[in-house]
Amino acid sequence: QLQAYGGGLVSLGGSLRLSCVVSGVDLYDYAIAWFRRAPGKEREGVSYISGRHSRVKYGNSVKGRFTISKDNAKNTVYLQMNSLKTEDTAVYYCAAGLITADVFRNPLDPRGYDYWGQGTQVTVSS
Repeated sequence: QLQAYGGGLVSLGGSLRLSCVVSGVDLYDYAIAWFRRAPGKEREGVSYISGRHSRVKYGNSVKGRFTISKDNAKNTVYLQMNSLKTEDTAVYYCAAGLITADVFRNPLDPRGYDYWGQGTQVTVSS
């Protein structure tokens, strides 16, 4: 089970930190990723962090602004979002997937993830 929270309304250029609390899976064995879906747009991979080695990857649209991290003791993955833009407005989802060869090669492909949280809305106002 995954629970994402921390979304909200923020002004242009502001920051938010999303949290994904994971239960029922061991973070060491799973990749955790953040995806987002904006109105009228396809789901987009935002960031990913692997299990044991904490390998990370970011989507091109968020590189340099977002940072993913995790606290294994709390079974929680974070997404720190800085310098937010209006185009970051979306529902953000966290997802977990076993680190298969497909996930290793394409960690921001949602097809590799089996468990999804309920989503949290992020709205950036200008």
